[in-house]
Amino acid sequence: MVKIMNDVSRTFSEYLIVPGHSRDSGAPSKTVSLKTPLVKFRRGQKSALTLNIPLTSAVMQSVSGDRLAIALAREGGLSFIFGSQPIESQVNMVRKVKSFKAGFVPSDTNIKPSATLKDLLEIINETGHTTTAVTNDGTSNGKLLGIMASRDFRPGHTPLDTKISKLMTPREKLITASEEITLDQANDILWHEKLNTLPLVDAHDRMKYFVFRKDYNAHFNHPNELTDDNKRLLVGAGINTRDFETRIPALIEAGADVLVIDSSDGFSDRQVKVLQFVRKKYGDKVKIGAGNIVDAEGFRFLADAGADFIKIGIGGGSICITREQKGIGRGQASAVLDVAKARDEYYKKTGVYVPVCSDGGIVYDYHVTLALAMGADFLMLGRYFARFDESPTNKLLVDGKYVKEYWGEGSTRARNWQRYDHGNTKHGLEFEEGVDSYVPYAGSLHDGVSTTLTKTVATMRNCGVWTIPELQKEAKLTTISPASIAEGGVHDVIKKG
Repeated sequence: MVKIMNDVSRTFSEYLIVPGHSRDSGAPSKTVSLKTPLVKFRRGQKSALTLNIPLTSAVMQSVSGDRLAIALAREGGLSFIFGSQPIESQVNMVRKVKSFKAGFVPSDTNIKPSATLKDLLEIINETGHTTTAVTNDGTSNGKLLGIMASRDFRPGHTPLDTKISKLMTPREKLITASEEITLDQANDILWHEKLNTLPLVDAHDRMKYFVFRKDYNAHFNHPNELTDDNKRLLVGAGINTRDFETRIPALIEAGADVLVIDSSDGFSDRQVKVLQFVRKKYGDKVKIGAGNIVDAEGFRFLADAGADFIKIGIGGGSICITREQKGIGRGQASAVLDVAKARDEYYKKTGVYVPVCSDGGIVYDYHVTLALAMGADFLMLGRYFARFDESPTNKLLVDGKYVKEYWGEGSTRARNWQRYDHGNTKHGLEFEEGVDSYVPYAGSLHDGVSTTLTKTVATMRNCGVWTIPELQKEAKLTTISPASIAEGGVHDVIKKG
């Protein structure tokens, strides 16, 4: 006979956090810490990977490209590069993130000395970059012959057919430095020599990077930057349960710091096979998360199978239609509360703490804090990150408002049959579990994340806590009625505008 769960399946919007004792710490400048473990650890030990902020980006084509991965790691979070692409292109994205050096701008706008000013202006119009390296072959790693900047020609007066070789600042007049120097050393040269641009070259005088004076202040805006022991940004990657035996070794060789099995069904023998493959081939050296699940039974299944972290949620994403298509899932708040309790019981019983990730259900910024208070160690977000400049989709003007494209991995557009495998023999989706849509454009990731986490920190202070574990231990939650939801919004006034 079917089993009926008596509790109501609840969402984050049905809860509020009750204010706690906002304690005087004796240190007004005391900082709230948002550090949180990413992968499992034993009692008395520390997690091998720790996030500086509790945010990760979803394993989605419309979200987690290399550009967003770089931006999020600089804020202290982590991206999982989407796996619904050829292995080679996913590997290249991982490599781009691992090769990123803060403040070192790759020379991606280049030109030959035999080209004309007309050619240069076309490049500038296409890229928006006004500083161009002149290399022998016009490539980003060609031998440096000179630099073209806006000061080197007069728009509307310099003939368009003038050769770049006649306009550029030649190599012998340039101050350059080795690609091996640190950012602090590069900035010292910029200021001492009163330069706007410092080209960095390798031992064979091939162009590698630019360091710009205008970026100096920006280097101090990322105190939470998430890096490995070699000061390279951390990056994750999504894998599936089909080609994992070839995809995983390629991603590890490229430098991926952590993997996650990207599937709508984590309570699966297929995921166990992937975890067993990783443990047999790499032991505990390679970190890999699994999911998605929505209850204690699913958590214990994946924890016992060796998952380094476990993702919670089915059908709670803004573009996910799994629930209405298949009638399967659970309210995200109920799922997080249940799984977090199972995690704590598992830790008490085994001495192994397996972090849990809440994936989906976030509508408002305050939902982030609620998910953490309910027990999530960190969150995975799709729509939230798709809105920003750094997401890989197009920015469009629709009905007078700027939007960005956003589509689900279960949509026909994504063609990610590996994630939504319905047991058919052909490679394709028999029905959709996601939609193709737009999200309101929200500017830069840096500004958006800063605003969201400022709210989280403010709420934690209202609760008198300074860390996420303290929030989970001390927070008091209350369910709310439709009337209290209305009371909490703007009412009984006439809004201006």
